Amino acid sequence: MYLAASSSCYSRPAKSLLVMFLKSRALSVTTTQSPPDLFSLLHHSPNAKHLRHLHAHLLRTSTYSDVVLCSKLVLAYSKLNRIFLPTSLSVFWHMPCRNIFSWNIIIGEFSRSGFASVSIGLFLRMWRESSVRPDDFTLPLVLRACSASREEKLGDLIHVLCLKLGFNASLFVSSALVIMYVDMGKILYARKLFDDMPVRDSVLYTAMFGGYVQLGEAILGLAVFREMMCSGFALDSVVMVSLLTACGQLGALKHGKSVHGWSIRRCSCFGLNLGNAITDMYVKCSNLDYAHGVFVKMPNRDVISWSSLILGYGLDGNVVMAINLFEEMLKEMIEPNAVTFLGVLSACAHGGLVEKSWLYLRLMQEYKIVPELKHYASVADCMSRAGLLEEAEKFLEYMPVEPDEAVLGAVLSGCKVHGNVEVGERVAKKLIQLEPGKAGYYVTLAGLYTSTGRFDEAESLREWMKEKQISKVPGCSSI
Repeated sequence: MYLAASSSCYSRPAKSLLVMFLKSRALSVTTTQSPPDLFSLLHHSPNAKHLRHLHAHLLRTSTYSDVVLCSKLVLAYSKLNRIFLPTSLSVFWHMPCRNIFSWNIIIGEFSRSGFASVSIGLFLRMWRESSVRPDDFTLPLVLRACSASREEKLGDLIHVLCLKLGFNASLFVSSALVIMYVDMGKILYARKLFDDMPVRDSVLYTAMFGGYVQLGEAILGLAVFREMMCSGFALDSVVMVSLLTACGQLGALKHGKSVHGWSIRRCSCFGLNLGNAITDMYVKCSNLDYAHGVFVKMPNRDVISWSSLILGYGLDGNVVMAINLFEEMLKEMIEPNAVTFLGVLSACAHGGLVEKSWLYLRLMQEYKIVPELKHYASVADCMSRAGLLEEAEKFLEYMPVEPDEAVLGAVLSGCKVHGNVEVGERVAKKLIQLEPGKAGYYVTLAGLYTSTGRFDEAESLREWMKEKQISKVPGCSSI
């Protein structure tokens, strides 16, 4: 009755399969053969209720002993929705027998769904409690889970296991190891594995290149990229994202434009990651007009898209544009992150908008974002530029974290601009305690003394610097 009433939910292929399935129910329940289309029905089940009917049929017949069919059932439940993962796990544990195919499905689904710890736990249970041994599909799944959960020690142990089981020559396993070490920031480990591999594919090159770029080692990353090009591997949008990031880090606007041109020729519609990478590259190369142009043409935008442009305008001192973009972002119901707030706070600092900076700092708490030192530095800088130096000094005292050089330096710069020797002297002493060998703070304090006519104190400070052999490093150009 239920199946007849709800068959309209099926697509046409699913309807025909359903009819065949209903006919197959006339078979004896003792048959050892599963219905020929049961595999297809598991793939085409449109919702959980219909999948449960198939599940019930398997339980009533001997087909439930088919390990491949039951594994497909586990996979079908997990593909429906993340909320059905417990159901798929329950089906898995109630299977009469399990093989490596079953274990790979359940480990992989929990890993892909973001439940890395569960995935790792399943692998450990398979290793300890069953006779099934991992293959070169299991290990990459577990390594990805170790990477996601930042389980460095376990990742190292799995690496040792890979060597013991003889999977060090497997391209799948070695690529997964490289990606894990890259994600954990162990770039030297990743490079050693990369160099030792007799055969490399595009995934391996992309992972190594992206790893260097993530850690800010653009030059080393580009060397891997050139090797990849010489090996004849085709480029895709993932490689382009890393290449654009490298161009942004190096300020290589000309090369970044070339990559942008390649993306236009090869990609009819930019994906979100590629569009964000192009925008960010132009922002880092201080070409905000191009960045804004790419941003406007993007079919989809997320918090990264908005934050990159807002931060660019904020650091560039374009106060109006940064704040207008921020307000527009909120209207589009996109929740800001820490980078977004850094952008608007930087804009407030450049414009001396003290009230707005306090407003945005309070707004961070509403979005449950914990302010970092760089956010506090922007607020302190804003107050200092506006001449509220005593208030800025009190702000430093009431901060929930200990002020660092950036925060104190922002206040000291304001003291220099406004000629406030009293606050400047106290802040400079704190900075000198943090970095006693840094000449810049002594020079700034001496300049403050000089600007207010306290020449004797300025001269004695300079003499003291000579005695301690503290000298300012001369400026130089990289050109």
